[in-house]
Amino acid sequence: MKSPFSYSTTYILDKAHFEECYNQSVKPDPTLKPYYKAMGFGFIGIALIFTNLSLYLAYFFVGLGVIDALNVKYHKSWWLMRQMISKAANNEVTLTIDEQGVHTHSQYVKGTILWNSLYRITPTERGFLLTHQGGNSYLSNQCLSQDCIDFIQSKI
Repeated sequence: MKSPFSYSTTYILDKAHFEECYNQSVKPDPTLKPYYKAMGFGFIGIALIFTNLSLYLAYFFVGLGVIDALNVKYHKSWWLMRQMISKAANNEVTLTIDEQGVHTHSQYVKGTILWNSLYRITPTERGFLLTHQGGNSYLSNQCLSQDCIDFIQSKI
């Protein structure tokens, strides 16, 4: 009789881990589409400059356009900074993968993703992207054994 699979490891939520998570889970859009909202705010602001409405409103929309464009341009840096100032940053996480699902536990976060709640498991270059009702979660191969990687691939 085969015993149930169980794997447990620990890792640190450091900048390298967060950067790998971002790089493997977010696919950048090389087109101008992410900037459309910023351009829209800018055009509205410029159009309002030539009306009899308040110049403050016009400058507000131009400012919104600039801020939104900066948000698109520096999205990765902004996301990494927010992760690094969170309470969970630089803390140890215990990852357990078993027949029920993926369990994470740290001083500040305790979560479980059940296998039957996953919509999709997508292998990436350096790990797995788990898509579930709550969004996406990333598992790095760096903290997984080959047996664990094979077990996750059998769940695909």
